[in-house]
Amino acid sequence: MTTALDKIKLAKAATGSLAQAATSTKNEALRQISLLLNARADEIILANDQDIANGQAESMTESLQDRLRLNHDRISAIAEAVLKIISLPDPIGDVIRGMSLPNALKLTQVRVPLGLIGVIYEARPNVTIDIAVLAIKSGNAVVLRGGRAAENTNRVLVKILQDALAIAGINADAVQTVDEFGRDGGTVMMQAVGLIDVLIPRGGAGLIQQVVQEAKVPVIQTGDGVVHIYIDETARLDWSVNIVHNAKVQRPSVCNAAETLLIHESAVERILPAVLDKLSESGVTIHGDEITQANFFAAVPATDEDWATEYHDLDISVKVVKNMDEALAHIAKYSTKHTESIITENVENAERFLAEVDASTVMVNASTRFTDGGEFGFGAEVGISTQKLHARGPMGLPELTTTKWLVRGSGQVRG
Repeated sequence: MTTALDKIKLAKAATGSLAQAATSTKNEALRQISLLLNARADEIILANDQDIANGQAESMTESLQDRLRLNHDRISAIAEAVLKIISLPDPIGDVIRGMSLPNALKLTQVRVPLGLIGVIYEARPNVTIDIAVLAIKSGNAVVLRGGRAAENTNRVLVKILQDALAIAGINADAVQTVDEFGRDGGTVMMQAVGLIDVLIPRGGAGLIQQVVQEAKVPVIQTGDGVVHIYIDETARLDWSVNIVHNAKVQRPSVCNAAETLLIHESAVERILPAVLDKLSESGVTIHGDEITQANFFAAVPATDEDWATEYHDLDISVKVVKNMDEALAHIAKYSTKHTESIITENVENAERFLAEVDASTVMVNASTRFTDGGEFGFGAEVGISTQKLHARGPMGLPELTTTKWLVRGSGQVRG
């Protein structure tokens, strides 16, 4: 009987096949993935329907069902996104720096694959493809644990990925899933020292913290998003209304959706009612401090817990601050270091916000929904890192590499 550890070992043994593959070979694998996704869309949807039915039977929330659901349009969009990765530069072999030493040794630092990447994530079958294609293009094998909610869908998607690799002449074992082993599969991944080179959790705060605390292999922490927008005293009304609405409503279930709105006290009368009216029209529940409640009667009282909550839904907490110092202090206390944005027409305020806020992505006059590998031009992302080692922010192809030094000599010995 094949175990989770057996499958991880198969993926590890296949790392060389991908690491040595030419760019053209890897691109052919991606082209085949795109073709097979479209050709086998009905098979994917049949499996996905079963996952949706199982989720509904277990009272899965509408927002999670939306993350899980695939249809022909979404599959077509995923297949099209795969093709975009083909056009991106292959980072493997890129020269980071080089030098010649006084003793005539020639040093070159180049990008190489990380090796075997493990990813644990929840109810997001599109992530199965995003992660795999980025891993393949960057020369990495991958082990996936996509969660019970998407198990049927992911089984079909992983088979498509393996079939595409085989067609391109790459060892199909380079993509594996341990979904069938449930939570035990994730535990084995976390303990696979010497096999998995880096483990990336992608999901809610509970999942991420469990992996960070229990893993024995190196972890890149991707973030839950307690994301703030600060409206200062100079902000434009139209920008404030549109940016806050987009950041909260366009897709509230994702990690770059806004969760807390901070507004300068002198902008309350001019801006706050219009911003909250627009949100309320879209079904957003306003959790407000006392001043917010006085200016917007539909607001419910905000609690201390609200300021630290990632709602993943149509809720937002709102606080009025006296000045930028108070806004920055609130962000420093509650931020998960994902994305923070300021709306302002004051250049000094904008530059101070950019310089002082500690987050993977800091914005001026833009929706936080733009913190995304696809929007940044990466084609897709493996996750958004909120830590400071090895990568930070949306992780594309270069973030799935490490480096090694190549030293070329002519008989030198050290004295």
